[in-house]
Amino acid sequence: MVKALIITGFGINCQEEMVAAYELAGASAEQIHLQQLLLGNVSIHDYDILNLAGGFSFGDDLGAGKVLANKIQSQRLPSGKTLLQEITTFIAEGKHVLGICNGFQVLVRLGLLPNTQLDGQQEVSLMTNDSTRFEARWVHCIVPPKHNSPFLKGITQIELPVRHAEGKLVIAKAEIQAQIIKDKLNVMSYSSSEGSSTNKYPENPNGAMLNCAALTDITGQILGMMPHPEAFLSLYNHPNWRPLLRQNPDRSKVGEGLQIFKNIVDYLSDK
Repeated sequence: MVKALIITGFGINCQEEMVAAYELAGASAEQIHLQQLLLGNVSIHDYDILNLAGGFSFGDDLGAGKVLANKIQSQRLPSGKTLLQEITTFIAEGKHVLGICNGFQVLVRLGLLPNTQLDGQQEVSLMTNDSTRFEARWVHCIVPPKHNSPFLKGITQIELPVRHAEGKLVIAKAEIQAQIIKDKLNVMSYSSSEGSSTNKYPENPNGAMLNCAALTDITGQILGMMPHPEAFLSLYNHPNWRPLLRQNPDRSKVGEGLQIFKNIVDYLSDK
């Protein structure tokens, strides 16, 4: 059985939903406090997929995900290695990493996404929304037909909630943006309800460059996304579930977000 590790603690607050998502997708899921990993009491290598859940790690007082990323990058485990070094080995072994919202912000600050130059240096950032306020609502997204992310297999359009104040993807260097486009690493874009990528507010909730809602790396093993698929596991999570059922009584009661977890669990099971 596929084993998923969900990191929790220090203000992370979406771990229960991620556990539920993996269990519904047929995996075994455990939530582990970050401190247990840093103390060496639990090894990420005993799992198939590492997950950084959403929330407000360390209150985001110094920038979303910055303190958590610093602990992962700098604090030494009893082995003498950092957790980032362990994660790098984890990825080199062919395993997978998912970061949602705050988790996406951490992956960006760690240099794991998009990592176009394969040097582990931070290349992009997630900044304050153009609206300058916290956005908590539902958005439409599209997935390009050609990408290398097993998380998004078969998905072309999806509706998910966002809950963030710092979700605007900013790419400082033109050559990095060109590489993201060339390698098709922008694997999910904010769109209109009709399915057209857009930079217009409120369809694009933060003003992200490339209208980007999710990034992967060149291997496809790492996915970071701002919308919350773990918050749409059942149709009844949707604020308009009743009108949706009236329009289509035969509609599936499964939430659209669950497919992302099913995809990766099925992929890892096949491997």
